[in-house]
Amino acid sequence: MLRGAAGIGAAGLAAGVFAGAVAKAADAATTAPTDDARSVTHDKPLTVHIHDARSGVVDIYTGEEHVRFTDHQLAARLARAAG
Repeated sequence: MLRGAAGIGAAGLAAGVFAGAVAKAADAATTAPTDDARSVTHDKPLTVHIHDARSGVVDIYTGEEHVRFTDHQLAARLARAAG
């Protein structure tokens, strides 16, 4: 039960980080960055897969979309959360 809860918590953490990363990218593309990264919402199921924790490769799947990026800190945090 705890293992499942840790997985759900890790996915929630990743969703928040992913939303923040998307908001940061959007902010970087605009001339007037905003501070409301926490207001980003996501209405589809989200699955996070740590492809390789050592290299920091993270895969995110949502609907028909797949995003792969490298984030060493996120990969390490999720791997630790999964225990």
